[in-house]
Amino acid sequence: MKTPEWLRPGLYGAFLGAVAIAIVGFSWGGWVTGGTARQQAADRADTAVVAALAGICVDQSRRDPLVAERVTALKAAASYGRAEIVMKNGWATMPGTKDPSRQVASACGDRIASS
Repeated sequence: MKTPEWLRPGLYGAFLGAVAIAIVGFSWGGWVTGGTARQQAADRADTAVVAALAGICVDQSRRDPLVAERVTALKAAASYGRAEIVMKNGWATMPGTKDPSRQVASACGDRIASS
């Protein structure tokens, strides 16, 4: 089948327009693929869970009988060492679990040190 001569520029224009729209949409338009959207949702969910569990960690620290001296040591420690102190004290071990969470311990240590 022979296409009319006038149709060829229109098809090229439609193709190049679609490519340009895709480039602009993914670069500046905020479009993402399904995999990227799932990853972003998982990251946000993890952040929300850590924030919620950090509150429980802070509450557990307040119930510790040795809270005064342990908080003093925590505030004196460098920011990168706070998570180890919180995990060692058992504050980052959530009820029903055996092992502490490093992310929760880090967030909890930062909250306790800033209060």
